[in-house]
Formats: sequence, C-alpha cells, structure tokens
Amino acid sequence: MAQRGLCSRREADRFIEQGLVLVDGEPVTTLGTKVRESQHVALAADAEKTQSEKVTVLINKPMNYVSGLPEDGYESAVMLIQKENRHSAWDPVPGRHGLAPAGRLDIDSMGLIVFTNDGRIARQLIGENTRVEKEYLVWVRGGVTDEKIELLRHGLSLDGKRLKPAKIELLKGSQIKMVLQEGRKRQIRRMCDLVDLKVSRLIRVRIGNVKLGDLESGKWRLLKRGETF
Repeated sequence: MAQRGLCSRREADRFIEQGLVLVDGEPVTTLGTKVRESQHVALAADAEKTQSEKVTVLINKPMNYVSGLPEDGYESAVMLIQKENRHSAWDPVPGRHGLAPAGRLDIDSMGLIVFTNDGRIARQLIGENTRVEKEYLVWVRGGVTDEKIELLRHGLSLDGKRLKPAKIELLKGSQIKMVLQEGRKRQIRRMCDLVDLKVSRLIRVRIGNVKLGDLESGKWRLLKRGETF
C-alpha cells in the first residue's frame, strides 16, 4: 500500500485492523495478507476521508530556527505556522500538533522546508529509496576551480560512504547551484570543506517539483491541491 502511494506503512496497518482496506472490493483485516500485482487495492471511504484531511506546510525557514525539536534556546521552524505568517490570506491555519519535518535544514541555513502529517509525503521525501532532488544556492569563500567543481559532482565521500552524484554549476562569482538526491547531516557544508571552500550562505530553493518561489522568509503556505513533489 505504501508502494502504491495510498498511505504510509503505519497507516496501512491501522486501516487494515479497522477493516478500511479493500482488495477487489472486499475488506481485508489480516496484517500481512498477500496481494497480487493485478489485484485492485483501495481505501474505504472513511480512510479516504482521513487521508484527505492530511496537511503539508511549506515554510521559508530563516536562520536561527531548527528543523526538529527546540534546542539550546532556538525555536523549531514549525512555530512559524501562525496566522500572521501565512503567505496567503486564503490559507486556513492548520494545527501544529502532529506536523513533523520531512527532511532537515541546518540552523544556519535558509529556505524551503516541509512539515507534514501525511506519511505518503514523508516517505516520498525522506524514504530510504527517495530520488527527489533538492536544489540549493550556495555562496562560498575560497577559490572555486574546475577541479573543485568536478570533485563536488562525483568525487567525494562522507563518513566512509561514497556520495551520490550531484549536479553542480558555478553561477557567478562565488555562487554555486547544487542539486542533491540525499541529505546527510550538514552535507553541503562538509562537501565544501573537503575542497577547501567555506559556505557563507545557503538557501534551499526547490524540493522536487516544488519551488520556494515568492514565499518570503519566515512565511508559510499550504501545499496546493494537485501540487506534487
């Protein structure tokens, strides 16, 4: 069910136990039931209603906010989800309870971060096999050379593990565009350190198909109907 994008695995277990999963129109209540690829799997109306009420919020995180739980006197970016910070006056203000970050953004980094209570979105963005691109604008100090750019693209390892190939483009001066398909802790800063470049500013401007666009710093908006990562 998770692979078919109906819900998360945890939600699937709960829906099955409640008899809200239909296979070829018949309810299934036994966890671990085998289903053939050709069979039709769907959620019952009550489960569909529950899924339709899930919320995904996009925030343009300023510096000095953490992604997860508050720490060392710093607030979580989820606290920005208030009426006065909404990008559009038409967006209803969701409750913050149950919203979790689908991916991290360092305390000293800015830009697009996602909070959601939708397991399908979380799995898509931070699941083990995710291929969703994340695009960053990075300003660095130090001499940027073709050799360093090439190393950033596909020549580095962190914590003894080879990094996935990255799309790296020198834009102008000391500004670099970096597109990654993974998000290890402080990955971009550590990658730059390895080639003797120091990050002075970092903004995430895109996650998959969703762009930061004109969302102002410290503001939030809801993921629009039909908008997908």
